[in-house]
Amino acid sequence: MTVERLVHIVDDDGSVRRSTSVFLRTQGYAVESHSSGVAFLEAAESLRPGCVLLDVRMPEIDGIAVLERMRAAGMDFPVVVMTAHGDISTAVTAMRKGAHNFIEKPFEQVTIMQALEEAFALAEQADVQRLTAAAAISRIETLTPRERDVLEGLAAGQTNKMIALAHGISPRTVEIHRANMMEKLGVHTLPEALRIALTAGLGTSL
Repeated sequence: MTVERLVHIVDDDGSVRRSTSVFLRTQGYAVESHSSGVAFLEAAESLRPGCVLLDVRMPEIDGIAVLERMRAAGMDFPVVVMTAHGDISTAVTAMRKGAHNFIEKPFEQVTIMQALEEAFALAEQADVQRLTAAAAISRIETLTPRERDVLEGLAAGQTNKMIALAHGISPRTVEIHRANMMEKLGVHTLPEALRIALTAGLGTSL
């Protein structure tokens, strides 16, 4: 589908909404701000389609619940979630619920631009071009057993330290396997690797 370059910012922190809005408008985006998940969902029926920049930790209703309600209502907007630094388990949960991408707070301007552009691009792909389970499995089959262990750990929401402890190796060794894994999968960011893993069904039973 064609998605307007409109970003819905959903965050209870007014300073984040203001600063992010100003920056995105200077980059040519249209922006609509929402002070909470409740406010965003209440306005859902009248919203123009766009990309949703969604904070995870909000009062009343958190970002994961917002995602669930969006999908239940058939709102197929691309979503980029904002998580706390190092909160990989929440990021994985969000992607399982339908988020296209995630960024960690505090984020650099270039990071948010890359995440939004990637989300818009994914949303605009034709269905036949989307990553299929068979294609994802085919990519994963190129990995060594240890590289697959690392990918499965990430898909289960584990940190590098947790993966290292589970397999009796050092965090540095995990980093090396992780870098090799991402190179073989042909990806540059953790969200890209997670999309392949989740599409292939890794981590779904964990």
